[in-house]
Amino acid sequence: MEHKITIEQIEHINHNVLRIITSKPGGYSFSPGQATEMAIDKDGYREKKRPFTFTSLPEDDKLEFTIKVYNSHNGVTDELESLKVDDKLIIGDAWGAISYKGEGTFIAGGAGITPFIAILKDLQRKGELKNQKLLFSNKTEKDIILKNNFEAWLGNNATFVLSEENHSDYYNGHINKQFLKAQNLDISKPVYLCGPPAMESAVKTDLYAMGLSENLLITEA
Repeated sequence: MEHKITIEQIEHINHNVLRIITSKPGGYSFSPGQATEMAIDKDGYREKKRPFTFTSLPEDDKLEFTIKVYNSHNGVTDELESLKVDDKLIIGDAWGAISYKGEGTFIAGGAGITPFIAILKDLQRKGELKNQKLLFSNKTEKDIILKNNFEAWLGNNATFVLSEENHSDYYNGHINKQFLKAQNLDISKPVYLCGPPAMESAVKTDLYAMGLSENLLITEA
């Protein structure tokens, strides 16, 4: 089912990430970690549906999306950057396999953090963040989405990795078996994984090699 929503606030939260807050259709429901197909309500864009994750919570009276912008010719995210308050978007119903299954470790690469924003925000509101861990990989420091939020919520349990920049405050390299062992990854607890396909595939292989059970890996189908 399609729903038309209205942009109420739109802003950059870093150099290539937008936060969009919109109206919420009556009775619309989703779970933290889920996404929807979104299109821009403009000629030439209504059929260009793209998946975006909700970063608001189900009980909020507005919808929020945190969207990485990719500079491609005539791309949908390019067009999103040109939108303003009162412009319209079209969304479908919620979908997605990533949901909270218990205390564990969240592993994200780049925009793959977005399903975890709502989950961690929900746990923060419930006071259930104490033993959760976040391992978040980005190319450079300026690419880190909501760094201050994650540090405030998780403290030393938020670890940031930079793959293309040497910086004294961060790990340099990639999230791999050696890094996960150094982080004392607990393979007896759920591991939540979301990132670029190549990263997901490599990390998944390493996790299984470390002995993680398939039923403890939560990722998008």
